Amino acid sequence: MADWGPVLVAVVLFVLLTPGLIFQLPGRNRVVEFGNMHTSGASIIVHAVIYFGLITIFLIAIGVHITTG
Repeated sequence: MADWGPVLVAVVLFVLLTPGLIFQLPGRNRVVEFGNMHTSGASIIVHAVIYFGLITIFLIAIGVHITTG
């Protein structure tokens, strides 16, 4: 039986937290910009920290498991 929970959570968070795709924090002209498809070094760091925090919460604290078999 394979556990697909961590894989699914990681892929969904990666797509949702890609800087500039849905939102960018910090933006170029404002604090938060939506759908601008641009990125910067600062926004990559901020989104990486948010990604790490959320994936830690979902996988370690909550323990998301999706098994197949």
